[in-house]
Amino acid sequence: MCDGRDDGGAGLAHQWPPDRSGQHGDRPAGRLAAGRSAMRAHELHHQTGRVLVVVCDKGEEAVEAVGAALREQRIHAARVTAVGGFADAEVGWFDRETRDYRRIPVREQVEVLSLLGDVAERDGAPALHVHAVLGRADGSTMGGHLLRGRVWPTLEVMISEVAPELAKRVDPETGLALISGTGGG
Repeated sequence: MCDGRDDGGAGLAHQWPPDRSGQHGDRPAGRLAAGRSAMRAHELHHQTGRVLVVVCDKGEEAVEAVGAALREQRIHAARVTAVGGFADAEVGWFDRETRDYRRIPVREQVEVLSLLGDVAERDGAPALHVHAVLGRADGSTMGGHLLRGRVWPTLEVMISEVAPELAKRVDPETGLALISGTGGG
């Protein structure tokens, strides 16, 4: 079982970029070298939870089906990945001026080349937030926030619970769900 680390559970702190000398750096997580822009980094040591597999069938609306599974299983913090296909879909681009998505209709069969995202909590309920890269018949792609997707022939979704510290909350300034609980600055 994954414990949130990529060191095989050995508990070693990782740094980026890696120290090529073979020794671990002494800079704590979240601290950057002088002159670099600020960011937050926090190493977590927490056993993760369940993995939920949702297989959507032909004709199902993907966002609704996955949302129903999240509510049924009471999953409020998770990573989401999926592959499959849609008969048609709608993606969105977030316009920060209007604080809403500009809708982009997809009126053709597409392959879901990549679907990545997470589950946040909105008003006490799980809320799916995923971005999709969709492949067209001519090899071109389009993508954005998945607003709707009518499944064809299938959509195979993996939902992996994450540590409570990675739970997302709605940011009042942007209206977007952002990680809030890392405690790392």
